Amino acid sequence: MTTSPFPPLADAGLWRTTRTFSKWSQRLIVGLFGLFALVSVLTTFGIVITLVVDAAGFFNEVSLFTFLTDTRWTPLFVDPQFGIFVLVSGTLMTTAIAISVALPLGLLAAICLSEYASPGIRKWLKPALEILAGVPSVVYGYFALLLVTPALRAIIPGLSPFNALSAGLVLGISILPLVASLSEDAIYAVPDSLRQGSYGLGATKRETIVNVVLPAALSGIVSSFILAISRAVGETMIVTIAAGLNPTLTLNPTVPIATMTAFIVQVSLGDAPAGSLAFKTIYAVGLSLFLITLTLNILSYWVVRRYRQKYE
Repeated sequence: MTTSPFPPLADAGLWRTTRTFSKWSQRLIVGLFGLFALVSVLTTFGIVITLVVDAAGFFNEVSLFTFLTDTRWTPLFVDPQFGIFVLVSGTLMTTAIAISVALPLGLLAAICLSEYASPGIRKWLKPALEILAGVPSVVYGYFALLLVTPALRAIIPGLSPFNALSAGLVLGISILPLVASLSEDAIYAVPDSLRQGSYGLGATKRETIVNVVLPAALSGIVSSFILAISRAVGETMIVTIAAGLNPTLTLNPTVPIATMTAFIVQVSLGDAPAGSLAFKTIYAVGLSLFLITLTLNILSYWVVRRYRQKYE
């Protein structure tokens, strides 16, 4: 006796009603998710349009050549100078110090969690490490100012109370969970068959990690590095509190500096009247910061597409 694939005639109406309801509910969910995606895209376009339109008012009074080549940044002084490279250099200095801390420590932590830690230890260590990502940046800022800087002054005589060194070190600690978590996910996703094949050829665990696992997870690791750098470039409160607000073109990390985000905070707090040329500088700086982070995100996307390795 065979069973008919079609519903009984008595239940055909209910079956069609249920199928129609399911179809429309699926369309509703797809449309709702599409609306959420559209909101995020429109928000991005709104931010870009706001920055471009308001920055245009600044560049109507200050030439782009002066903005890019001047070596002083004093828009709030009597004799204003508008050299964005002063703020860019401060931003790059704190970012360089931060990544010199976060990248090696984060990668080593990821290797430890994915390759050496037992499942029980990994279950506790990874959430404990990710707790650092939940600490507010203002707390990190005061930690750098009130604890790290005094400790560094005991080692480095003449270190300024506000300096790029302590800000960069604490900034590196704040982005370390991002590097460690994303890199650990990339390493953990490498198929175990690759490890077993390497062991079968006589390789040690260290040789397997260095020559097999890390190259296989390279796209995810590099992406985590670039995203962490973007996060460091856009950090505000740590550098504002610990590095100071002195726009100085220098390579000395022991003196006060000003970053792009710190200057935006300074002007936004009321140091310049709304509508003035000094006030318009925050849009020019914001647009410059947006272009830097956009370039880093595009680079991250290119790296993932270029070096991603697929396994079946």
